[in-house]
Amino acid sequence: MSSESLSEVHHSVSTNKRKGWKRILAFLGPAYLVSVGYMDPGNWATDIAGGSKFGYQLIWVLLMSNLIALLLQSLSARLGIVRGLDLAQASRQAYPKWVNLPLFLLAQTAIIACDLAEVIGMAIGLQLLFGLPLIWGISITLLDTILLLFLLNKGMRAMEGFIVSMVFIVGLAFLAEMFIVEPAAGEILKGLEPSMLSGDALYIAIGIIGATVMPHNLYLHSSLVQTRKIERSNKGIREALKFNLIDTTVALNLAFFVNAAILILAAAAFYRNGLHEVAEIQDAHKLLDNIFGSIAPTLFAIALIAAGQSSTVTGTLAGQIVMEGHINLRIQPWLRRMLTRLLAIAPAFFTILHFGDDALGELLVLSQVVLSLQLGFAIIPLIHFTSDKKLMKNFAIRPWVKVIAWASALLIVALNVKLVVEEIGIWSKGTNSWAIYVLVVPLAVLIALLLLYVFVRPLVPSLSSHKTIVPHGDALDIGSVDKINYEHVGIAVDFSRNDRNTIRHALIQGGKDAHYYLIHVVETAAARYHGARVMDHETQSDQENLQKYIDNLSALGFDASAQIGFGGTARAIATIAKEKELDLLVMGAHGHKGVKDLIFGTTVDAVRHRVSIPVLIIR
Repeated sequence: MSSESLSEVHHSVSTNKRKGWKRILAFLGPAYLVSVGYMDPGNWATDIAGGSKFGYQLIWVLLMSNLIALLLQSLSARLGIVRGLDLAQASRQAYPKWVNLPLFLLAQTAIIACDLAEVIGMAIGLQLLFGLPLIWGISITLLDTILLLFLLNKGMRAMEGFIVSMVFIVGLAFLAEMFIVEPAAGEILKGLEPSMLSGDALYIAIGIIGATVMPHNLYLHSSLVQTRKIERSNKGIREALKFNLIDTTVALNLAFFVNAAILILAAAAFYRNGLHEVAEIQDAHKLLDNIFGSIAPTLFAIALIAAGQSSTVTGTLAGQIVMEGHINLRIQPWLRRMLTRLLAIAPAFFTILHFGDDALGELLVLSQVVLSLQLGFAIIPLIHFTSDKKLMKNFAIRPWVKVIAWASALLIVALNVKLVVEEIGIWSKGTNSWAIYVLVVPLAVLIALLLLYVFVRPLVPSLSSHKTIVPHGDALDIGSVDKINYEHVGIAVDFSRNDRNTIRHALIQGGKDAHYYLIHVVETAAARYHGARVMDHETQSDQENLQKYIDNLSALGFDASAQIGFGGTARAIATIAKEKELDLLVMGAHGHKGVKDLIFGTTVDAVRHRVSIPVLIIR
């Protein structure tokens, strides 16, 4: 088992064999997967609100947010390239276990919040384009799990190609929108000049900054850059850092273009027409239809679906990274992604069923508040890790970069804290204000104390101790090698052509001194219900086949007996192995994978986790 969080794709893209511009292209891709997080429906909501209410005034806020994102994403890529660790793994190495568990829970909650926004956005897009009810649109998003498994099986380049095509669709749709709404170029350039903000403009600016740098993107980028196989020398690492900076710059500038296009679209279509209170995505679509006809809203809906689709793919990948990095827990990829999606869909379903479709807008805002809570827990460790000269050596960030990074972190954390405090203040004025003071406020205080500890620990030498991550323990001295005599050998058979090979390998292990137990499990419905009492046709046929094997082995001079199990294959085989006190279990593997595993099951994996004896798998 690999120690990397994305073990399916790490070091899967070779760069050493390519020369010239093809070598540069080999490094391009990870930042595009990350960039879609900067174009999700949460960003759309803040961009539409800012453009409709203040015209082009807040474009400079978008630009500043993009520059901060560019800095932090480049630090994330640097961590992954230089140390070969993603942000979650580095946190597990630097902080104690009791800190990593809440860090994982916070990161996973933020990912679910992101996924929730993307699920809602895609459902809204499907409704706008096809008239599909929101609850059906949310249900369809479950298919993203199957899509992600398919893309992973096709390789990293296939996944990157899919994401880039989605980003291209979004960009193309908004480029077409720009020609339709005909924005004023002079006013756009004026909007790039920084201006003093107050009142609602400041609040929306906080929302834009808070929705721009997302914590899951930092985890994701530090892992995805490791998909490139590079030369582990000073020259190779410097080259990888340079090319990944190019990748990040191009991808995030594209994300800036999309967000600026949404804000410009809202300014040209709504602000210029006196419609200053457009905050809902559905409202924007309707107004576009009223002002410009059917083409503009159709392009808008297509872009929304593409943005939601691509963002959900990267969100589930980030879920894998934080789970395996922070708490070193590995589960089946399809199960992990299904759980992430279900946890995101559940609140959306609940909101629609109990509060109606109109409440989804408020749920989007809540998801951004939840997201903002986790930002500091990703940014602060990232700056600490990339500043550490002991671990980063001559690739540690320079002092001036460190100053800008800490200033950016302080700005983001302060603005997000302000946003959270204001939201809590609003909630406390509601009918159930006691619940806010009893549950939400204490939780917010605990989270703030944890954030303070995450910041302080690396600065205090007595507290800071870097432990080496060794996922599978240290190598041991083999010592002397003595012959192992197996006296009781189990052989799982299924009467397929694989049996001959399986039995032959088992006989080689035990020789003629061992006793062989030929194990077969009857899986009929009657066998599952009646167990050993069943004597249906399949059971009788299986007994006859086992006897043929035994007679054949006896003729060859081997001692064998039959063991029939009933019901679940893995459980039955493991039970027989314990009852007969087997020394060795030999099983055949059919070699199916992917979707076939979901259909036919993974008996070998299930059995080896249930028994404590050696299991020999024959292919």
